[in-house]
Formats: sequence, C-alpha cells, structure tokens
Amino acid sequence: MRNTSDLDRVAMIVLRFMRRPLFVLLFVYSLGIMGMALMPGQVVDGETTHMSLFHAFYFFTYTATTTGFGELPNGFSEEQRLWTIFCLYTGVIAWFYAIGSLIRLVQNPHFIRAMDGFRFARRVKHNVEPFVILCGFGDAGSLLARGLSDHLMRAVILDSDPERIKALGVRDYRVAMPGLHADASVPKHLLAAGLEHPACRALVALTNDDDVNLKIAVMARHLNPQLPVICRSTSARHEANLRSLENVTVVDPFEIFAQLVSWAIARPELHNLNAWVVGQRGVKLGELIQVPRGKWILCGYGRMGRWIHHDLQAHGVNTCIIDPDVETNQAGKDTFLVQQHADHAALVTAGIEDAAGIVIATNRDADNLSTLLSVNALNPDALRIVRQNSHENQLAFDAARADLILQHSLTTARRILKLLISPLVQELIDWLAEREPEETRAVTTRLKAVLAERPPHLWSIRLVPEAAPAVTEYLHNEGEVTLAALCRDARKFPEKFPCEALAIRRAGHSIMLPHEACQLEAGDEILFCGIQWVESMLQATLHNPYTLRYVVTGVDEPRGAVFVWLKDKLMRRRRDAAPNGRQPR
Repeated sequence: MRNTSDLDRVAMIVLRFMRRPLFVLLFVYSLGIMGMALMPGQVVDGETTHMSLFHAFYFFTYTATTTGFGELPNGFSEEQRLWTIFCLYTGVIAWFYAIGSLIRLVQNPHFIRAMDGFRFARRVKHNVEPFVILCGFGDAGSLLARGLSDHLMRAVILDSDPERIKALGVRDYRVAMPGLHADASVPKHLLAAGLEHPACRALVALTNDDDVNLKIAVMARHLNPQLPVICRSTSARHEANLRSLENVTVVDPFEIFAQLVSWAIARPELHNLNAWVVGQRGVKLGELIQVPRGKWILCGYGRMGRWIHHDLQAHGVNTCIIDPDVETNQAGKDTFLVQQHADHAALVTAGIEDAAGIVIATNRDADNLSTLLSVNALNPDALRIVRQNSHENQLAFDAARADLILQHSLTTARRILKLLISPLVQELIDWLAEREPEETRAVTTRLKAVLAERPPHLWSIRLVPEAAPAVTEYLHNEGEVTLAALCRDARKFPEKFPCEALAIRRAGHSIMLPHEACQLEAGDEILFCGIQWVESMLQATLHNPYTLRYVVTGVDEPRGAVFVWLKDKLMRRRRDAAPNGRQPR
C-alpha cells in the first residue's frame, strides 16, 4: 500500500507536466492524418484518388520515426505534398515542446524526490536480509554505518540533508545501504524505510536535534511497539521522556564520556578492556594508561562536566573546576572553583603545575585545543583527557599530545554498535564494573592467551532451529552439549578453537564468563570473542550433525547409506557372536 501511494504520486506529477504536451502531439497528428485523408491525390483512370485513414496513419507513423519508406499507395499530389510539409514542421515544433516539457519534468525536485521515494520503498520492501533503520547520517550516523558494514549488517538510512544522502552513494560499504532524503520523524517515511518489515531488527535515532529524536521514538512506538529503539539524547528533559517509553534504549554521550573518564582514572584495566573490545585505534590489551595520583582539574561544567565531576567525587578524586558560568551551589562547597575561561592564567590559578591530570571538556574544539597547548607548556607530565566535538577536526586532535581523546560521535557510535551486535557485550562490561579489578584482569589474561596481539572479533550465536539446526535437534533428542564441546576444533580434535565464550543469555537472564562445563540449552544466545575465521568454522558445527556428534563424543560416525549399512551389519554380527563366545571375523 505504501509503495502504491508513492507510485500514484509519481503518476500525478507526470500527468501534471506531460498532459498538455501529449494533447498537443495528439492534436497535431490527428489533424495531419485527417487532412491527409481529405487531400485529393493523383488522378488515376480519370478519377481523383484519396488516401485511406489507415494509409494516412501508416504514413505519419513512419514519418514520425524519420524512417521514410516513400509515398504510398501512389505518388503524392501537389496538395498532399504541401500538406505533408505543413504537418512535418508542425510535428517538429510539437516534439520540441514535448521534449522540453519532459526535460523540465525530470529536473523537477518534486518528481526527483517522488521517484527516489518510490525506488527506495521498493528496494526496502524486496530486501530479505536483516537490517537496521538509521535516522540521521551525520558524524555519529556515518561512523555507525561504517561499523555495521564491517560486521556485514545492513542499514536503511534516512536524513533530512540531501548532500549526506548523495555522499552515501560513494561509500565503499561491504553491504547494501539504501538511503532517502526525508524527514525521519514523518510516519510515512519510517514506514517506507521498513519500520513494519519483518527483517527490521532495530531503529536508531541519531539526528542532531533531541526533539526530532524524541518524535522518532514516539512514532516508532505507536507504529511498531515490538521493534527495539535506540535513541541518542543530550537533554535531561528528553531523556526522562525516552526512558519512560517501553523497549527504548537511551544513549547519552555525556554519561558515556563521564563513565570512560572515571574508568581511565579509577579502573584503568576496565577502560583498557572496553577500548580494546570496541576496536579503539592504538589500544593493546593489557597495556593500561598510567594514571598519576593527586588533584585533577576539570575545564567546562556543562552537562558532560557535571557527569564527570559526579563520577570523580564517587571515586574520591579531589577536583578543581574551571568555568566562567559555574556557581558555588552547583559544584558543592568543598570544590575549588575558578570562574574564568580555561586560559593560561586560569590554569595557573587552579594549580596545574602540581595536578595529576586534567579533563578538558568544553563544547568548543578551538578552546579545548588552546587549553591543551597551555597544559603542555605548564605541566607536560599531567594526564591529559580532551573532548573532541567535531569529527572534521580529527587531524588537529591527532596532532595534539593528548593521552585520551573522547570524540562525541565516535563514542556514541561505538556504544550503539555494541548494542546492535549483541547487548551482551555492554552487559559484560557493566557487570565487570561492579566487581573487583581482579575479575577484569582474569578476563584480560584469558583473552590474551587466545588472541595474543591479534584484533578481537565479537559475534553471537543463538541455539535456535534457524541458526543452529544440528545443535537444537541434538538437544531435542535428549543429548547433552557442553560449552567446551561446542568450541572444539573437529579438524584437530580435541583441541579448542581460539575463542572464548564471554556470556550466555538464557530465558531472560545472563550468565557472565560461563565455565567450559556449562550445559547448553535450546534458545541460548552465546557471545564469543576470538579470531575472525572461527565464526565460519563454528557454523559447520552448528549446522552439521556429524561434526557436532564428533566434537561431543569423539566418535567419527559413518556417513552415507552404504557405510551405515556396513556398520549395522557389523554390530549385529557382534551381538550374535557374543553368546557363543565367538569373535567375528
């Protein structure tokens, strides 16, 4: 129904632009055919001949195509030739008028948008692969689309900026990602993007307007209440409304920033593991940030700064705040305030010379980079954490000597990508954050033993008939499959694949860091981390019953009707020979 309405809109625009040119052509050729039939022709046997309507229509048909078969059925009279000349010139003028109207039609922005919408909706409708609807193709949306492509996950993209959609066409994504220039908060555009499509897995609202993101989430909840929605929000008011909606996950980049900063200062082993899992550039597993002890300086006390200050206070870190607009009642009585911009003088007043570290977190990249230069001159030994607001300034921040760069769009995209690949990834990180650091170090040791210096590859499998038919059938027949058996390499039995099972989701609850002896059940979702080729090898175990039985029992059963028959015959001979004490030959 949605595609039909788009097609009707295209048809209406075509008729509106081409109705008059078509009538002009029809009138010119009808007049020409009627006139040719009425014009007197050659005199044959003393009688004046006339061309029939069929011959006139045939003559104008091949004349219009410039083929030119000649005069028929007899040579033309002077009157007929004069009428032909008139009709030819009139037809040329009519065709010029029609072609000009057609050119104006294909250049009309309304026609272009209608055709784009029709093709887009048709392409989404015929898609059979799982996909995600991505509303907003700015910095965060572009980075998320790249991450989805790297994991071979499709996305359908909506954005109100036509230039961003045009840029989508030149991206070298590994999977198809159709895009449409449209307002994602309009319900018909969400439906055209596949909101009710059975292959749609989630909707992500990443526009730069919190009001639009809230509207998208609300529309999606009404149109498809079962579809998971992930929404970015930087407003406390909007965030409260979003959290009240069912099946909506709110991603607050400021809260994520504060969490990462507090981990870098108080839980460096967890910060290292999280950065390594999301593929942060230059991060090696087990190589922690060396955080000095002492006073910290926080530049900027907006919403992000307040989150960071709250987390630092929770870890007992003494903090000094530099911000021209901060009030004493906002930061607390025990917090030292410098009510200035974070320039050279303000840093000296805050005591940068003996500070352990500094967090530069204003919403202006130029100010952050300027403050960073002053810190490098005053205390190059301090740990420097800086906020990057725009992805376009990446080269400048790469050249700056900062220990940790927190980029707004990249941090948001990484968090959402983890939620889309498997929510178990973030659940594991949050679970480790609530436990002692030794637990995180143990996980790091296990992963280093498996992967060494190789980059991580995360994937999830579900023990359901569609994704793991061999395992589900084996479990249905009252067989037992342990996690250790599932991870064995059938080519090098009983060796284990270079991978680690990090979590299992079962019946609504999660089992973190499961033991190898854990008995698997139908419906389990298992999160793995390992080398990339292990995922495809593990698929053979999930789908092939012979491979599964071999890794579980260690017995390579015969395959094929002949070998099965021979095995059964041998077993019968053994059973028959056993009572008489004879051994089969």
